[in-house]
Amino acid sequence: MKPESFLCAGIHELDEIAAQILDHFPNEKVFAISGSMGAGKTTFIQALCRKLLVTDTVTSPTFSLVNEYRTSCNNPVFHFDLYRLRKPEELLDIGYEEYFYSGNYCFIEWPENAGNLIPEGCLYINITVDELTKARYFNVTK
Repeated sequence: MKPESFLCAGIHELDEIAAQILDHFPNEKVFAISGSMGAGKTTFIQALCRKLLVTDTVTSPTFSLVNEYRTSCNNPVFHFDLYRLRKPEELLDIGYEEYFYSGNYCFIEWPENAGNLIPEGCLYINITVDELTKARYFNVTK
């Protein structure tokens, strides 16, 4: 797949970017979302969850590694924050396979800390920030 890029000029456009990505990749359920500290990974996941009609409060699972949310149809959505993961094997302790291969949406922050445990075929989204304009680029590859 040729990489695609979505430009977000400001936070007011974030829900539209989330909708475009979900619409553009309707069969993808596992999203590996990377970017520098403060790039907006959690804020973007909040926008994705709004578009999926998540009814729970979406916050970063920095210390628990994973949060489970529910949509208005009671479907689970999983949100991982692997920033504090010391080694990929720690994912084995929480049964990551049950989440990653469940067929439900999984949004993974800091996927680079998971080593080779990220599922093949996952959608990779790298958020970069234009330091001058503060615009975000969502660079998507499969």
